[in-house]
Amino acid sequence: MKKITLTVVAVFAFALGYSQKEGGFRVGLDLGYTIPSNGGGGVLFSIEPKYNIKDNMNVGLRIGAAAMVRDIKTDENENMSAKISANGSYVGTYDYYFNASGKSFVPYLGAGAGYYSIANVEVDETSNNDTALDASGKMGGLLRGGFEWGKFRMGLEYNLVPKSTLQNSNGDSLGTISNSYLGVHLGFFVGGGKWGK
Repeated sequence: MKKITLTVVAVFAFALGYSQKEGGFRVGLDLGYTIPSNGGGGVLFSIEPKYNIKDNMNVGLRIGAAAMVRDIKTDENENMSAKISANGSYVGTYDYYFNASGKSFVPYLGAGAGYYSIANVEVDETSNNDTALDASGKMGGLLRGGFEWGKFRMGLEYNLVPKSTLQNSNGDSLGTISNSYLGVHLGFFVGGGKWGK
């Protein structure tokens, strides 16, 4: 834990010396709400170091976690609620900013692709059958948009993650569960003010 804390502090200290212009580096922190595509809800948190390849574009690595409770419907049309521990994601990102030169309010669109780790599932159901989830990681992507205002950021992002298979204790398939979710987040940046010179 000490190593992780020291790494985060070092990244923040490094980011403080740069502004949001071509060649600059900054780190974003986001906190928000998740809405799974099949129903339910949860919270998300992410940290995203970014490098500005142009005044109005950057690339980054979003390291995130999303903890959700999801509604599940099996092939037998049984409705269940699943308690999910935090799913992790490591996604390379690209963002394009509109009217970025010298402005405080800047809208953006972005996309990304990377690896999503899928958490095991604990299912609340009335039957006595144990239900398990194929919790192998998946390659997925995201689409996002929003705006930045000074150092603050608000956005929507849709995380496209392939489905997982639900199985009973005998290994029989009970259906699939969607892993995709919409995220609504607020955040801020360490390392600079508004875009532009």
